[in-house]
Amino acid sequence: MNRVLVIAYYWPPSGGSGVQRWVKLVKYLCAEGWEPVVWAPEGADYPSRDNTFAAEVPPQVEVLRGPIWEPYAAYRKLTGAKSTEVTEISSGPKSFKQRLSLWIRANVFVPDPRVGWVRPSVKRLKAYLKEHPVDVMVTTGPPHSVHLIGQRLHKELGIPWIPDFRDPWSKMYYLKYLPMSALTWRRLRSMEQRVLDSCNTVLACTPLMQEDFQALTRTPVACITNGYDEKDFSGPAPAQDGHFNLTHTGLFAADGNPLLLWKVLGEMAAADPRFGAALRIRLAGKVDREILTAINTAGLIDNVISLGYCQHAAAVTEQRSASVLLLPLRNDPQYRPILPGKLFEYLAARRPVLGIGQVDGAMARVLAATEAGCTIAWDDEEGLRTFLKAAWRTHCNGGIPATTGDIGPYSRRATAHALAQLLESAVIVPKSGTQTAK
Repeated sequence: MNRVLVIAYYWPPSGGSGVQRWVKLVKYLCAEGWEPVVWAPEGADYPSRDNTFAAEVPPQVEVLRGPIWEPYAAYRKLTGAKSTEVTEISSGPKSFKQRLSLWIRANVFVPDPRVGWVRPSVKRLKAYLKEHPVDVMVTTGPPHSVHLIGQRLHKELGIPWIPDFRDPWSKMYYLKYLPMSALTWRRLRSMEQRVLDSCNTVLACTPLMQEDFQALTRTPVACITNGYDEKDFSGPAPAQDGHFNLTHTGLFAADGNPLLLWKVLGEMAAADPRFGAALRIRLAGKVDREILTAINTAGLIDNVISLGYCQHAAAVTEQRSASVLLLPLRNDPQYRPILPGKLFEYLAARRPVLGIGQVDGAMARVLAATEAGCTIAWDDEEGLRTFLKAAWRTHCNGGIPATTGDIGPYSRRATAHALAQLLESAVIVPKSGTQTAK
């Protein structure tokens, strides 16, 4: 059986979307004839935790851990913040302490605050791999500093290596809000270029990201999207409760605040008391305060059911119970190539999706191809009103039916099969000048 080393920062007990891609891929790789070995941090400062993901990891998978130092405790002490989320990196007003901490984050911790994990990981893994060889390595980012671990091991041990990009690197939307010096920016781009040029194959998780990376390197770039686990959606769907449930699961960030949606919903509720009585805005996950403030301004705060962070199974139940699933992207042109991980679970929930974002973006393509919903532009008030009124009429006339489009290519079994083929190709046809460390 071939062995693959997966180097991942986000791993149980981490919660959130970042952990799910590789927990699920590792789970199904075992059935594809691969023996995964995982390297993850010990004592990481995760923004959220969900211990239920640990049960997804097959018992035969070897999970190795190494200590990590992160600057977030010092950051919280300096700024008084309670979060390490990316939502702190935004265009909003900031105190002197926040500006200082962002400058340090941008210019000292390059490429990201987890860079301190690189050197000890390389040392520990070199010793491990000499005694326990593997056929191929995968590093998954963000944090993209993880790719520097794979780059060093690839160079020194000759093991075929695939960096997996769940998000862009130098084109990530929030980098524009970091006060990077010109020197730091050149250093960041140089790191990215060396990773892209020195690996065997680059792996992107959306077709548009694949196009962007392929424009930067001659190294082949493959695409394997995120997906859904059929086992998470087995059994009959929960019964609808009679309310018009507009549901959002996961992180709801301020820069994805659909102000026009709240305005339209508020006007519909004021004009139609029956709609106002039936409307429920169900929020399962961390919600930035700006979201709730905007909903309150629209006169809808009594329609909100805020559940806070939910473990994964509870979030799936919320998705399957929805009348309409809400998926606003961050309102930024650089978000066009990104496919949120929750999109694929929304597909599996078989409830119609109201996407808000770029109508020519990656999400719009998937929703159209799977007939799972539609994407409406941020400034398209009439489009929002038309969609919501049609959904409300259908709700009143017997209920909103399940979606029925083909979503099979996005199952975790299908994506793990595609990954197994990619790993095999890296082993069989290694990049010129490299050899497996066996």
